[in-house]
Amino acid sequence: MISPAFILVSSFLYHVAIAGRTCPRPETLPFATVTPLKTFYDPGEQITYFCQPGYMSRGGMRRFTCPISGIWPINTLKCIPRQCPFAGILENGAVRYTTFEYPNTISFACNTGFYLNGPSSARCTEEGKWSPDPPVCAPVTCPPPPTPTFATLSAYEPLVGNSTLHGKQAVFKCLPQYAMFGNDTATCTAHGNWTELPECREVKCPFPVRPNNGFVNYPAKEALYYKDKATYGCHDTYVLDGPEEVECNKFGNWSAEPSCKASCQISVKKATVIFEGERVKIQEKFKNGMLHGQKVSFFCKNKEKKCSYTEDAQCIDGTFEIPKCFKEHSSLAFWKTDASDVKPCEADA
Repeated sequence: MISPAFILVSSFLYHVAIAGRTCPRPETLPFATVTPLKTFYDPGEQITYFCQPGYMSRGGMRRFTCPISGIWPINTLKCIPRQCPFAGILENGAVRYTTFEYPNTISFACNTGFYLNGPSSARCTEEGKWSPDPPVCAPVTCPPPPTPTFATLSAYEPLVGNSTLHGKQAVFKCLPQYAMFGNDTATCTAHGNWTELPECREVKCPFPVRPNNGFVNYPAKEALYYKDKATYGCHDTYVLDGPEEVECNKFGNWSAEPSCKASCQISVKKATVIFEGERVKIQEKFKNGMLHGQKVSFFCKNKEKKCSYTEDAQCIDGTFEIPKCFKEHSSLAFWKTDASDVKPCEADA
């Protein structure tokens, strides 16, 4: 039987043994706080771990009691961030993100031709919700294009309210007598404005000058304007060098200045030539003269090789030069062979 004295002594020794055994400051866990937080704790005191706002506890205990050993139990508690829901797809745009965890943010961007109607970013809150609410990508529109002075709007596709979408075009046309400088088409840009508009200016041209040996006709007006036309012609035996009709251009000049060129008289009395790919008698084909610009090919002899070749001659404003290599034979020299009857020279390799 254990004596009361022994029990008294044992109890005393036990209290002496555990005296001074306190629990130290508890382990710090990421994203967690301890209540109450002190430097040391007596055996039997309790502490509680709380996850910080935006985090949830997972695994392990949240409440611990300081044991008589002074050593806190192993703590397996973890505080993990809250997850926000999938942010969805931004129509006509894109959502950029790394994770959907608190406290990360996501950003929004719209495709070309659309703009953000709402915030450019959102944050995952402590409650696991996105704030503010995601935006929408609205189409960029342009107001009705201003019509330049002295111009009309010839093509335009308006929406309700007369505005139009990005990428759409407006086409302008100048009033008569006015010339357009710049592009006739303006485009609604991604910034909601129009590209540069054209300018319409009044343009006058001087009265055309009558060519020598010819005539010119134009509208009977006090002044000639942009797009007005004039027609030219020549007297007999003269050929018009240039277009028959000219137009007043946007720079105040005529599109061309035709002139009348003289015909050529042919001094050769007998020769076979090539004209427009055919052999002809020059004295018959051009008995009334050769018109300015017409061209023929004369036959010439290569005496060394005993063959023939051709050289060109052209009527240029009354002047016609016969090739020096051409030899015209008299009709009495019947025994001589014309160059046109001699076999052609072979082309050099």
